[in-house]
Amino acid sequence: MIEVIVVDDSAVMRKILTDLINNIDDYKVVATAVDAYDARDKIKQFEPDLITLDINMPKMDGVSFLKNLMRLHPMPTIIVSNQNARGSKAFDDGAIGFVPKQESHESMEDFNTRLQETLLSLKFMAQKYKNTKPKPSKKNTSIQSIEIEKRHHPDILLEHRISKNALKVIAIGSSTGGVEALLQIFMELPANLPPIVITQHIPYGFSSSFAQRLNQESQVTVLEAQGGETLQNSHAYLAPGNKHMIFNNRIGEYKIELLDGEKISRHKPSVDIMLRSVSNEFGKKAMGIMLTGMGDDGSIGMKELKDSGAYTIAQSEASCIVYGMPKKAYEAGGIVKNDVDLDDIAKEIINFS
Repeated sequence: MIEVIVVDDSAVMRKILTDLINNIDDYKVVATAVDAYDARDKIKQFEPDLITLDINMPKMDGVSFLKNLMRLHPMPTIIVSNQNARGSKAFDDGAIGFVPKQESHESMEDFNTRLQETLLSLKFMAQKYKNTKPKPSKKNTSIQSIEIEKRHHPDILLEHRISKNALKVIAIGSSTGGVEALLQIFMELPANLPPIVITQHIPYGFSSSFAQRLNQESQVTVLEAQGGETLQNSHAYLAPGNKHMIFNNRIGEYKIELLDGEKISRHKPSVDIMLRSVSNEFGKKAMGIMLTGMGDDGSIGMKELKDSGAYTIAQSEASCIVYGMPKKAYEAGGIVKNDVDLDDIAKEIINFS
């Protein structure tokens, strides 16, 4: 069981969250806290695997508490708050997820669905922490020290641009459950890989923070694409949450271009748009990966990628949160190797490289 502490100054909200979380498979609320100081004591007492944290609380606000928590006792934390702007920025301070509180026009069922999807999509992070969390007597490594170590990693210092003739690229598409899946994959990747490009269905304002989160957890340097970057080895580029990402060859170097406009396949950024560009520019030198997600975005692009000679794989149904996008890509004839377990995808990337 993933043991959870709910931190919220509202007794009603604590009761709602406790009831909802206890109804999710493999999750159990072991305690609740009314403010940051109460949370500190409860965390020391119960050593939970995950906490949910409100922002607007008395004595100390949730963001300040989160910063202190990540400095002294880093652990998986999901922000549950009606302060959307500050909640999304909490990724910068170490939160792994954000769930806006129930809005006036929203049913309890819809709020429950949002909360459940977030908790299930981040189950891997909570489980990993549960299995490896430090004993109370040991000093925890802070987020700041991880960033310093990453900056001085020797493989990263050797990054360089590569020409069109030598370039491979790895393209990943994902949606519901993709945050968890991408985190697991990137934690297992070495630095000396071809460029990786990612389209994850994620709201604008979250993509930058999520890219930073991936960057902290991986030997690969992960960036939110800004447009104009030249693709480099040992780098990954995440499409921003409000623009499509494509690629152009300019004087032997591939550059990222961001496109505004209408949603394609019901999404912006669209996996189909990214994969079509990868197919056109890289062809058989590309690898396409379809991860967990709802809907069919990417099925057309994966078929075009496969037809161009690229190596394409899809995450297995058993390891998906939602087996929608991988299934549709397979049914469209766009997958060379189907049913690849999430645990094996990093190996597939390394072997392709």
